[in-house]
Amino acid sequence: MYEGPVQDLIDELGKLPGVGPKSAQRIAFHLLSVEPPDIDRLTAALQKVRDGVQFCVVCGTVSDNELCRICADPRRDRTMICVVEEPKDVQAIERTREFRGRYHVLGGALDPLSGVGPDQLRIRELLGRIGNQQDGVDVSEVIIATDPNTEGEATATYLVRMLRDFPGLSVTRLASGLPMGGDLEFADELTLGRALSGRRAL
Repeated sequence: MYEGPVQDLIDELGKLPGVGPKSAQRIAFHLLSVEPPDIDRLTAALQKVRDGVQFCVVCGTVSDNELCRICADPRRDRTMICVVEEPKDVQAIERTREFRGRYHVLGGALDPLSGVGPDQLRIRELLGRIGNQQDGVDVSEVIIATDPNTEGEATATYLVRMLRDFPGLSVTRLASGLPMGGDLEFADELTLGRALSGRRAL
């Protein structure tokens, strides 16, 4: 244990995801060794995040303005919505350059053990977007892109149940299976099973 502000800094850094006690200590002592202008830039960046970042009123991702750049872009396909758990998932899909629709960020996944139910997620807002025309255009497809884990699968199943009554709406799920460049012998049974059930014609 260190004294005063140093220990306070280590404690706060240790609360960050993926930062353990040793990493927190290493970061804290690195910050003690840098020049004051570097600390000032870090402090200014944290204040901007606290005071300047908001969430898009349409999709729920982080934004500088009321509308994020994707929702404000008239070239995006308004008939398709890709549903993701977190804002970082939007960036992951954008990096593929394969999706030209819009997004909906749920703000997490269903996790009853942690007290996260449907009311804690942005599911009601999603249903509202599909039920009402977006700029005079009906949503025709919802792509569910939740994580392929227990919570993500539970969320996807719940969403399918909520969306199946919308007439003319196609609900799809991201395919899952083998990574490019991987070997079959190293794939686990669940991944290999998903790849088999999701096979497509060539």
